[in-house]
Amino acid sequence: MDELQDIWQRVFPNNINDLTGEIVRGFDSIGFSMHSHVPCSGIGSLEALENYKKEILWLKKHYQDQIKIFLGLEYDIYSDHGPEGYEYTIASVHCLKLNGICYDFDQKLEGTLQFLNSHFLGNGTAFARNYYETVASIPQYGSFDILGHFDLITKNNEKGNFLDVHDPVYLGYAKDAIHALKGKIPLFEVNTGCIGRGYRTTPYPQIELLKEFKACGFGAVITSDCHQKEFLDCNFDHARELLQSVGFDSVYVLTQNGFIPDLLI
Repeated sequence: MDELQDIWQRVFPNNINDLTGEIVRGFDSIGFSMHSHVPCSGIGSLEALENYKKEILWLKKHYQDQIKIFLGLEYDIYSDHGPEGYEYTIASVHCLKLNGICYDFDQKLEGTLQFLNSHFLGNGTAFARNYYETVASIPQYGSFDILGHFDLITKNNEKGNFLDVHDPVYLGYAKDAIHALKGKIPLFEVNTGCIGRGYRTTPYPQIELLKEFKACGFGAVITSDCHQKEFLDCNFDHARELLQSVGFDSVYVLTQNGFIPDLLI
């Protein structure tokens, strides 16, 4: 319970049960997506997930006349439980399994570089190939609504610290994964959380990959992945502009009748 309390205090520092600010800011719905438990990374816990479900169900009932609340889960493929029992699911990869051992690569720059040097001899392209091959395997772990932060490995790479994201070889690995997921996960997210937390100045995915998602017929959702309430709608206008620039005319929003398109105007 302490872990859940800590999360709630960061998202709602004044009152863990208070959604007043979000209602005042004009939100008519909000989705929560706590991380699944990933033993190799220390992300989440099974107890925290159960308490999280209870808390969201309480919020849904308490605020049912003021704001729609959805119970979601960000599911990592190396979690030790299934993704069932949620109103929507986001599939993501934060860890890689190398020689049968699971490693968490999603760290601050120093940790990511250490991981890269230890397991890929500092070769960012080899790291990318392994990552995108793992992302392409997501459907074998379940049925999911949204593909999360597709190019997460670039979180610490905006200055080209270990990877040239415009290199055709790198883009080839990423595009191969997009094609492998075509028709298997309907939506991908444009994720602005990296901006709110100071890692990047642009959302995931980069524009070349947005074009590929569009060409392959994926629908787009915009998410803040905020971790803190101050960033709940961080750079959403920027995300909309990027989507429009590559030909998207709508984004998908979750309703009580499922995900439906909402025109970008």
